[in-house]
Amino acid sequence: MTKSFVTPVGFADAQQGLAHLFVRGLVVEAEIGVWAHEKGRRQIVRIDLDLAVDDPRAAGDDHKKVVCYEWASNEVRDIVATGHFNLVERLAECLAERLLSDARVHAVRIRVEKPGAIRGADAAGIEIVRLRAPNPETPL
Repeated sequence: MTKSFVTPVGFADAQQGLAHLFVRGLVVEAEIGVWAHEKGRRQIVRIDLDLAVDDPRAAGDDHKKVVCYEWASNEVRDIVATGHFNLVERLAECLAERLLSDARVHAVRIRVEKPGAIRGADAAGIEIVRLRAPNPETPL
């Protein structure tokens, strides 16, 4: 199977009615890692979120009608609190799935970093992009 490069997701796109909601450098303590010295202890994990969300103009000034960055941050904290993750990849996938559960979120880019995981590097981790699955009942 040959992999091809994909066109980057436009997180803000007026023609598609999308705005870009983001959270940068959210620091949480997570139980994460596969090595024995990582089990049973918390480590600092830094998370960046990018969400393509419904254009907020229709909401006026009503925060209840928009996707809120505090909501997204709290979802991250809730998932991290569920228990141990062996892989940063799995944590990123769980975050993507949860954030995409809001119908107003159309795409996510999630970066999960473990600061100090590699000697001589600021951080190591993963970045994923996930798109909302099309609704089979919505005509194309």
